[in-house]
Amino acid sequence: MKVHVCQFLPDFLAFARCPLWRGILGVVMVMVMTPGISLTAQAARMASADMVLRNGVIVTVEDKQPRAEALAIRDGLIQAVGSNEDIERFISKKTEVINLEGKLAIPGFIEGHAHFMGLGYSRLVLDLRMERSWNEIVEKVAREASSPNTEPGQWIVGRGWHQEKWDRIPDITVEGYPVHDDLSKATPHNPVILTHASGHAIMANALAMKLAGIDKHTKDPAGGDIVTKKDGRPTGILLDDAADPVNQAYENYRAARSADEVEKEDRKAARLAAEECLRYGITSFQDAGSSLAQIDLFRQLADEGHLPVRLWVMMIDDLELLREKAVDYKLIGYGNNQLTVRAIKAYMDGALGSRSAWLLEPYTDLPESVGLNTTPIEELQQLAKLALDNGLQICTHAIGDRANREVLDLYQQSVKNNSNLTVLRWRIEHAQHIDPADLPRFAQLGVIASMQAIHCTSDGPWVPKRLGPKRAGEGAYVWQKLLQSGARISNGTDAPVESVNPIANFHAAVTRKLPDGSVFYPDQRMTRQQALKSMTLDAAYAAFEEDIKGSLAPGKLADITVLSKNILQVSEEEIPKTETVLTIVGGKILYKKQSEYLKNN
Repeated sequence: MKVHVCQFLPDFLAFARCPLWRGILGVVMVMVMTPGISLTAQAARMASADMVLRNGVIVTVEDKQPRAEALAIRDGLIQAVGSNEDIERFISKKTEVINLEGKLAIPGFIEGHAHFMGLGYSRLVLDLRMERSWNEIVEKVAREASSPNTEPGQWIVGRGWHQEKWDRIPDITVEGYPVHDDLSKATPHNPVILTHASGHAIMANALAMKLAGIDKHTKDPAGGDIVTKKDGRPTGILLDDAADPVNQAYENYRAARSADEVEKEDRKAARLAAEECLRYGITSFQDAGSSLAQIDLFRQLADEGHLPVRLWVMMIDDLELLREKAVDYKLIGYGNNQLTVRAIKAYMDGALGSRSAWLLEPYTDLPESVGLNTTPIEELQQLAKLALDNGLQICTHAIGDRANREVLDLYQQSVKNNSNLTVLRWRIEHAQHIDPADLPRFAQLGVIASMQAIHCTSDGPWVPKRLGPKRAGEGAYVWQKLLQSGARISNGTDAPVESVNPIANFHAAVTRKLPDGSVFYPDQRMTRQQALKSMTLDAAYAAFEEDIKGSLAPGKLADITVLSKNILQVSEEEIPKTETVLTIVGGKILYKKQSEYLKNN
């Protein structure tokens, strides 16, 4: 049967006269004819924005539209991005309009690897990061012990010391560490735990070791080292798993508290961590290891609306408990994308600072040691299988070159039918020192290098002592080598090991400048665009979240950070002076820096 198009003309004209369809056709025509504004935003042009940012330098981290002047937000999502004129159409009497006055707006910073509860708890204990000698630390702990608020038997806890950052070497050292004698004399009635900045060593006083049952007859555990004097007596320094008995004694002490007291302290730590993140422009936080009990708290906080920073969490707990419950704890986008739990944390070795990172060759400054394998390979294989069977990522801590090789081997062997792990996005956390032969394998296998730029400039002054100049130059913090090979780098701070401030981390990434002004192997510096991407879009990719965050595009979460300086253009010296002006999460301003600028908006 032949049908002539004119047969349908009356019906088409009736359709075109319908007010509803005329409106739709009008929108389509505007979409076709209006340049400079995204189609998604144009389709929603009839709806006014809840908030508009205008007159800014907006860096989207999007290839198609890398720069803009303004953006509109509606219902917690980015509605449109474009010029001031493009976005004007979204403004109504109900729209909150913020004049950025030329300031830089970027996707909200994503903290790629840090410890959320650890950050909060670090604000509740003695901060030892600024002390510049062992004597200063002993004096600070002694003052705490003699405080009227400190009772006999009460544990004193501190964190952040690093022997390589002191101005003066203690009179007595073993393997470069101080010994506990002066500390124990100053605190005879209080057990003391002082955690190393790396988190992979502690200093315990005599009473703490007594309560833990550690003496000269105690053997080194698997995955740990009790540093001793020549006569076999412990120095107080306990590396990695050797610290477990002291930590357990402390937990036994804490167990005497009521459940209400425990929850109150946990909530306070979570609140302090969130407040610090927002102050620094962090809108999402990839938590590098929380217990199932802590995840219960996160879920409760999300239900109550008390989790302002979006959390992406790696589970870390007893292997058998994870086998039983990991799949039940898997969460994606819970509470309006406030909480995601989709990874397992594992450990292959320790840290360079404590000489427990696992190396292929001995430490240059301790030839009798190659570091530690802190978790048996067989257990790590079981964790990898658990992750594979349950659609979870596995994120394995590996710092030394031997540790990185072992993890790469383990990942490759765990997925025998798929030599490329890209679809799984399994990660190596830290990847600080890599043998040149293993550098191409990250890209070849699709393994994400989850690194922390600030570690380079913090550790740089002493890394050549540990590794020697040749090894340090070939494989330590080799960002450009990884990027040029095609690997992805997700960037974080490892807080509370370092400050959670992303500006300090960005400065370290683009300068590699050490405290004395020298530059640590400058050829490995990131460009400013690479650094920003590693802290936004690539960090989102490392968490399977690049479709909803990490760049500023219509339909994505309206998570935005406004900075006082344009870190992509100002001099290197100006970058550390940059402050967060606004932190916006889900279209809501959760942090404002009080200034004349804000008074005028």
